[in-house]
Amino acid sequence: MIYLFGIPNCDTVKKARTYLESRSIAFEFVDFKKKPPTVELIELWQKSFGGLPVNTKGQTYKKHAEEYEALREKEKVDFLCKYSSMIKRPILQKDKEVLAFGFIENEFKEKLGK
Repeated sequence: MIYLFGIPNCDTVKKARTYLESRSIAFEFVDFKKKPPTVELIELWQKSFGGLPVNTKGQTYKKHAEEYEALREKEKVDFLCKYSSMIKRPILQKDKEVLAFGFIENEFKEKLGK
């Protein structure tokens, strides 16, 4: 199963959803606002991303940057569970394999073959 994680009003997430839908690629959209990510998911993303998948350019990060940066690693993971808008999005995942962070059309095409 293919999953797309993000928040529905994010422009980049909208582009990714449109891409998948226009190519008839079946996926499940997981809205961070309705179903916050688990510690296990964030740790999986961390391994794939090469660090915590934080969107340092986003408003949520800017609002909480000082508090977040003062935390230890485990506390940062818990913080991201609570403030999921800080996570770089969308995240495209097939089963337990992360395919992409963010939306770059060529990356999606390469990973999905469409």
